Amino acid sequence: MIRRRTQQFAYYVVSTVAFITSLAPARVTVPDVLSDGMVLQRGAKVPIWGTADPGESITVRFASQTKKTIAGPDGKWRVELSALHASSNPRSLTIVGTNTLEIRYVLVGEVWLVAGQSNMQLTLPETANGEAAAAAADDRLLRLFNVSRKVAFRHAGGPLGQWAPSSPQSVKEFSAAGYYFGAELLRALHVPVGIINASYGGSQAEAWTPIEYLVANPDLRRCVEREKIWNQERPRVQAEYDQKVSEWRAAVEKAKQEGARPPLAPAVPDALREYRIAASIYSGMIEPLVPFAIRGAIWYQGESNEERAQQYGILLPTMISAWRVRWGEGRFPFGIVQLPNYRDPQSEPMDEAWSFLREAQRRTSMSTRNSGLIVTIDLGEAHDIHPKDKLDVGKRMARWALADAYHRKITPSGPMFRVARLQGSKIIVTFTDAGKGLRLRHGDRLEEFAIAGADHEWHWAARLQGSKIIVTFTDAGKGLRLRHGDRLEEFAIAGADHEWHWASAEIVGKDRVEVRSQSVPHPVAVRYAFNSNPRNPNLTNDTGLPAAPFRTDDWPDPTDGRR
Repeated sequence: MIRRRTQQFAYYVVSTVAFITSLAPARVTVPDVLSDGMVLQRGAKVPIWGTADPGESITVRFASQTKKTIAGPDGKWRVELSALHASSNPRSLTIVGTNTLEIRYVLVGEVWLVAGQSNMQLTLPETANGEAAAAAADDRLLRLFNVSRKVAFRHAGGPLGQWAPSSPQSVKEFSAAGYYFGAELLRALHVPVGIINASYGGSQAEAWTPIEYLVANPDLRRCVEREKIWNQERPRVQAEYDQKVSEWRAAVEKAKQEGARPPLAPAVPDALREYRIAASIYSGMIEPLVPFAIRGAIWYQGESNEERAQQYGILLPTMISAWRVRWGEGRFPFGIVQLPNYRDPQSEPMDEAWSFLREAQRRTSMSTRNSGLIVTIDLGEAHDIHPKDKLDVGKRMARWALADAYHRKITPSGPMFRVARLQGSKIIVTFTDAGKGLRLRHGDRLEEFAIAGADHEWHWAARLQGSKIIVTFTDAGKGLRLRHGDRLEEFAIAGADHEWHWASAEIVGKDRVEVRSQSVPHPVAVRYAFNSNPRNPNLTNDTGLPAAPFRTDDWPDPTDGRR
């Protein structure tokens, strides 16, 4: 009897507390991206938003501005600060409702979003000279916001991210390319810079796109329907995967005992990758940031969409349009990092999906207003999908942004294909971004050196880090030097038969190249650096940056029709 009364009393207490809580006013809240240490975008309207009780009065104060609003029936509220001047002086932003929030150490400057998959996610310690760069990363005017994948997918509690000044500690888990990009902007603009990193290795572009935009397009609807198939397959796929993992663990133990190299872990099937679900990453990692004021975005992704390169040419511009609409800032600058050279070089012109994915990126940058291409055709590694040079990637990202978003009088990139014109047995190709004129790109590093250890395993040595071997030569003359090429390479030409042949190419003007081949007397199309890993793409301008790979044909590619 006593126990029963105790239970009744406990129930009464819980019910009473719940009732009182339901009557209590809701606290004013703001999203995690509006937090201590943030950077607000200068020269633009700056949204400040959150939740409160329906009808609650909200007052926002910052930098001599006071904005007031009333929470709507759904409890949501939003104000917009008028355009702000850049300031490196930390100030507080206060929000007053039933309770008062104080957001401290706020700077005003330039804010960019960097997003994509593993090559954007790759952290400083995982890249070339990353440890040294991290040790030197100490600048309170560069602020970093790292979106947590675990929190976004509800595998961990806590904030989605926290603003932190650049420091040896904060950069260790931050995007290497994003950090270098921010550091270059800070160096060039001399105002505070905020970089928001939202990246997820192995992700596909449809996971970054709002569901409504995918469903509305017949060419993209399959991306949404795929989830239904995965739901049906998941129990079987999970059981099969668990068995493979069990066998792999046993094989690893056996290899350890025998002193052999352990096998690679089995790949996780798509049906078990929650981040492959359409719109999943958008919902968890991008939507919570909207409408935080940004100058623009840089996108480094595409590897996981390789097998649907043709569809990517529809998907990427759709995603860009969706982000711009949701942000409500108009056509903010959008930079696209083009996939680098990858896999073994081929001796003949090839039709490879990787090349067509790059082409989809290039065409998107040309057809989507206020977009640009960051070319990395020379920064890849044949046998590593995660090339370690992210310093040059970050520098090129910044160069494009300075030219396009900040209108600096610099050439934003290497040459970009504009138009091709048939002239008898040759094709005249005209380029934009020719700078002071087209020219041959000279090599900047020695090649063909290999190095081996006691295991007699040979590796190309150009990008190895750590211990080294010093080689001394006789007959060095006035000094060792790189040998420069004397002709353009990587141009291919084809006739109506769609058969590709290497072509001779010659610079015939500030922005023009003449391409011909004795094997193709009646050419109809031309390509440049179109293999997955072209051997020597050496067309450039006065920047020394590589020309973007391109094709002039619209012939079917290996992924046509794949959805």
